[in-house]
Formats: sequence, C-alpha cells, structure tokens
Amino acid sequence: MKKWTAALVSSAVTVSLVTGCGGGEDKSGAGKAADSNLNETGFPIVKEPIKLTFFTGKAATTANNWNETEIWKEYAKMTNINVDFQLVPFDNLTEKRNLALASGDYPDAFHTTKLTAQDLVKYGTQGTFVKLNDLIDKYAPNFKKILDENPEIRKGITMPDGSIYAFPLLYDPDFTSVLMRGKLWYNKEWLDALGMKEPTTLDEFYEYLKAVKNTDLNKNGKADEIGYGGVGLSDMLAKLKGSYGLMNRGSSNGNFDIDPKTNEIRFIPTDDRYKELLQYVNKLYTEGLIDKEITTIKSNQFYAKGAGNVYGSMVTTSPFTLMKLQSFVGVPVLNGPHGDGIYSGIYSPITQIGAFVITDKNKNPEATVRWMDYFYSEEGNKMFFMGIKDKSYTETADGKVQYTDEITKNPQGLTLEQAVVKYVTWPGGSYPGIVRQKFFQGAEAQPESMEAAKKIEAGLVKEVWPPFSFTDAESEKLISLGNDITTYITEMETKFMTGSAPFSEWDKYVSTLKKMGLDEYVNIYKASYERYKK
Repeated sequence: MKKWTAALVSSAVTVSLVTGCGGGEDKSGAGKAADSNLNETGFPIVKEPIKLTFFTGKAATTANNWNETEIWKEYAKMTNINVDFQLVPFDNLTEKRNLALASGDYPDAFHTTKLTAQDLVKYGTQGTFVKLNDLIDKYAPNFKKILDENPEIRKGITMPDGSIYAFPLLYDPDFTSVLMRGKLWYNKEWLDALGMKEPTTLDEFYEYLKAVKNTDLNKNGKADEIGYGGVGLSDMLAKLKGSYGLMNRGSSNGNFDIDPKTNEIRFIPTDDRYKELLQYVNKLYTEGLIDKEITTIKSNQFYAKGAGNVYGSMVTTSPFTLMKLQSFVGVPVLNGPHGDGIYSGIYSPITQIGAFVITDKNKNPEATVRWMDYFYSEEGNKMFFMGIKDKSYTETADGKVQYTDEITKNPQGLTLEQAVVKYVTWPGGSYPGIVRQKFFQGAEAQPESMEAAKKIEAGLVKEVWPPFSFTDAESEKLISLGNDITTYITEMETKFMTGSAPFSEWDKYVSTLKKMGLDEYVNIYKASYERYKK
C-alpha cells in the first residue's frame, strides 16, 4: 500500500496550523454511555431492530429501487438495521441536497450524495454533520485500520478544524483503470475498415473522426455515423487537456495545475493553451464530427444511442458493459501541437471525500458508523460489489469470485450493469467504501478497460494532487466567488466550443472573470497549495 503515501497528502494538513481552533459541536455521542441496544462487535449490530433514513444519490443508468435490492435486504437481516433509501437522481442531486440542508428537512444520513470538502466544512462546523473522529476510533475498526496504516489518508479526509465529517470513497492506487473514471475509446473495426493506423496525435484523431462521418461504416445505408459522442463536452476536454500540457497534476483540482515555466500554480481556464484546446474542439464541432445533441443528451439517451452503433469514439467507462459494443479499444495518449503527450485525466485515490455523512438528526450514530464500516472490510467489500453468494456470484476454494451467468450472460440480453443491479447498487459510482480490483468486476475491471489503462500508463502524470480542502473562511469565500466563476466558465466553454461565442471574445471572457473576483479565488487556492507543499 506504499503508493498511498505519494498520492494522498492533502492540503488538509492545515490541521497542524489550526490546532486548538474550534469546530462544530461534537454530537457524536462517542463519549457518552453506549446505547444499550448496540452490539459493539459482530452481528447483528443492534439487538432490537431500528430504522434509518438515508438521502441517497442514484445514477440514471440504474433503474432499480435500492429498498428492493438483494444486498440491502440481506444486510438488514444481518444487522437488524432497516434503511429507507430515499433516492434522488444525480441529474438534480445538488439542488435537492442543498435544499434539504438549507430547510433543515434532512434524514439520518447522506449516502452517495457527492458532498464536497467545502460542504463538509460548512455543515460540519455548524453541527449539521456529526464529527466522526472518536466514533471511528471506537466503532469503525476496518476503516480505522486503513487510516492507521496510511496516515496520509487520514490527513486527506481531515478538515482544517481537525475533524473528520465523512466516510469517503477510496480507490486502490494500484487500480489505475478505475482512477481514470472513464476513458477515450475508438471503434477499431471502423478504423481497420478505413485502412487507417491508430491515432497518436490530435491531428490523426481529427482525420479519423472526419473519415467516420463520411463513411457508411455500420452499413445501414444511412449517413448516421458520428465521429464523437458523449454527455456534454467536459469529458472530452478532460481527456485532451494533457495533449496541451494542461492539468499536469491530475483531475482532482481540475482548474489548477503547475505552470512548468514558472513552477507556480496555474489557473487553466484562462491559459492560452486552454484557448487552443477549445479551438480544437470547436473545429470538430463546427465540422459536424461531434454529436449535435451532445450538449442536451442525457446519460440514458447516450447509452441507447451508442448501442445503435453510430459512434466512432466516445468517453465512457466501458462501451462493452454499458452498450454491448465489443469493437472499441482505448485511445492512446495523443500528442498535441507543442509536443505534449501526457495523460492527465486521472484522480487521487481519495475519490469522493463526502460519500457518507451522519447528521445531527440521527439517534443512533454508533450503530450507523458500524453499519458503514463493514464495507471497508474484505467481506463487506465482496458483498457490496459481488452481491449474494451462489445467487449473483460464485466463489472458488481459493477465494476467487466471479459473477453468475445471470449477470455475465443474461438471458434477457441485459448488460452486466443492468443485470447486476438486482443484487447490488454500486453501478453509477460515488458510493462510500473502497474499490479493490479483487472484488470490483464492473466496467473498469473488464479486460478491455484494463488493456486501455495499460496502453496509457507510460504517459500518466507523475504527481496527482488530492482534492484541496480549505479553512471555514476560505470555504465561505470560495462559495461566494466560485459558484459564479465556475458557472460562467462552463457557459463560456460551451459557447466557444459550439461557436455561439467567437474566439475574438476571449480577452473579454478573461477580463470578465477578473471582474468577478478571479484573482482572489486563485489566491485562496495558492494559499492551500502552499500549505500542501509544507
């Protein structure tokens, strides 16, 4: 596990700078008399059944009702804890989550709701989220073991007031494929039919997309081939930034990296090379090489359209598991116009810092911590990803696990992820726990995904920053400044790429950002970066 050290040092080392500062009221109950209904070890977790309600994020690709999913029915029997998962689609998750928190009408815990470090600081110091430090020490032996063996993880999830407010989603740092969170793929059958070699530069990738658009490669007699498809343009940008030498510290702080000329922190969305990247994507879009619906299409629509075999390339976790497309392979690192050839679309193993929080409404925080901790263990990890033994998976005498034919060769023609959601709820991501390759057999662990990851490993950035964290005052300022700044950047990126705003307005775009407080915004990140370096 040595690699954790290099990847996980967080700017939350501000803890050492603010020792003694007050945080939120400790409502954990860890110092109080133990609940007489609680079993401190083993199963069931509580002697008499209790009910908990979780506000829960859910991907559009998973049509299952979590309350009817086999894993949670089985876990309720094991624990005596019955969870009511109140499901909220990811598409409007942030809005509904923030509304619930602002109104005070929220349940016992937030599960799979993508809370940021700023959210944790804000609601943790207010006392809305329970401080977990003592609860983890006493009731979370599996998670505590990870923290004790890897102090950098503890630093990475500790807020500047010294408190831990959430259980995170962690990725094993050796599991490179999953750290990429989707890859850029191309249709090898189509490339071969065109008689072209695998693209290794942006220019060659452009030529491939152009050839796709102009050829009836799916042989249906229609001019319906599309060079590139996806949900929005942000995924394409993320995968191509490295071709311009951008995002050279990974994706966890996507707008910031290090300028190699000055060795200082750089704000990417105003850099001239970023302008070049937007111009490149604009060329693809205006020439009709990108799906014309890309800015409006939803995830489920994209998967359905992709299954119709119309795309020549895409960014997704796996075309095979999501669309049953077996002819796609990973695009290698694409060299850009300045000779840059790095792959920067990789994240810190601390993947979702706020994957699970307990609120001050919860009357059973100790039991809830025990409920969550199980999924950081080997057995809990296996259950979470594989489901129920001899129903959704089989296990050999030497401990190797594999899904049953119902999952991998579904008689109704369902994809792996469509079939497995009868038993588990990991498809869609952002859940709390740890992803180990040993048990995770989703899209990123499939052979084509592992091969795609291997193809670009040599070009990976050498240092990956974790998500930065900030003091309460910094967080407040980032919220007041950052929402407007990031919204404006996103709007203008799309306008530049689709041509609704000409690049002659670039200087106006940059000056508008400065008027919105960009310098102060960047200085907060610089301060966090300086703490991180120390």
